[in-house]
Amino acid sequence: MSELDRLELQDHLIRLVTSRLLDPLEILLPTADLDELHDQVHADAGTWAQQLLTGSDRQARHLVIRLLTVLHPGDTPFDPPDDWWATPLGRVAARRAGHPSRQHVSFAVAGAMLGITRQGVHDLVNRNKLQRHPDGGVTVESIQIRLAQRRDT
Repeated sequence: MSELDRLELQDHLIRLVTSRLLDPLEILLPTADLDELHDQVHADAGTWAQQLLTGSDRQARHLVIRLLTVLHPGDTPFDPPDDWWATPLGRVAARRAGHPSRQHVSFAVAGAMLGITRQGVHDLVNRNKLQRHPDGGVTVESIQIRLAQRRDT
């Protein structure tokens, strides 16, 4: 993990929490003083980034789940659009937690998670670098393994 990765993720988390949680509160509660909450988010975002990037797998997975639950609430499981995987949180989520709601994904989603084309995913499956799932697509576990291998080299 580079310091640049950590700072990029930290800034991304600050922007997400501010835009999705604090800004709506400021609209709803215009007379409330939310300065302490802003300060707390800035302080905690650094800790979150550190935990996501270098914490234990269990710690990172639980933090990803907590963040996604709060930042993307809904009655259905979070199923991000393909371009979400290119965000700092999307990249670390793919590597540390996999897909938030699936054990296997389409070749297009696998490509988005890996930052490659769908054809690149086909090539990796054909070379046994990614595992095809019996129900179609690619296993999320094999994507995580591939991301970990790339990160280690």
